[in-house]
Amino acid sequence: MTNSVVVFTVRKGNPKGIRTWDDLLKPGVQVVTPNPFTSGGARWNTMAAYGAQLEQGKSDAQAIGYLNQLFGKHVVAQDKSARESLQTFTGGKGDVALTYENEAITAQKKGEKVDYVIPPQTILIQNPTAVTSDSHNAKVAAAFRNFLWTPTAQKVFVASGYRSVLPSLQDPKKFPTPPGLFQITKVGGWSKVNDRFFDPQKGVLVAVEKSKGVATEKS
Repeated sequence: MTNSVVVFTVRKGNPKGIRTWDDLLKPGVQVVTPNPFTSGGARWNTMAAYGAQLEQGKSDAQAIGYLNQLFGKHVVAQDKSARESLQTFTGGKGDVALTYENEAITAQKKGEKVDYVIPPQTILIQNPTAVTSDSHNAKVAAAFRNFLWTPTAQKVFVASGYRSVLPSLQDPKKFPTPPGLFQITKVGGWSKVNDRFFDPQKGVLVAVEKSKGVATEKS
């Protein structure tokens, strides 16, 4: 239905000069992102960071090491949701927030003093839509779903900062495609990713999160 990408939302003028994933690990750089064990948006952010390392030619072990460094030494706030996380950032905490591109655009439209950077490697966030099998109004729901794919509906999404799924509405100037854009399939797909990275007992990030006192299970 719509697409987006994970970006770096930074202070106006990007005073820390944050452009790449390596920049997030520079001494003193503070990062804000939601808790990946409670926020779906944070999981996209986490896999963007992990997959970006693979795109750069690093090994799985090196990519995991990057995540441990990022979350262990640089992430300074992990709210329960993406919305709360961005509010924390615009409230003054941190140097960079990992967010959806559309969220950064919305923040700018609301007058927040932020810019955003599309890193050279990032993940394509795909927002699908479907009619559930137990829908009581399946025909109406299907008609609405089909409408969301029309130029009329897609233009509304574009105006809100989303990337259109229609080639005719894809503006490379407003929504440039980074050279290292990849999909979730590159890192195994969501079923595999959720089990490996975000299982509350044995996930990749459990140890570093617990060492910081971050909850790894939903309350």
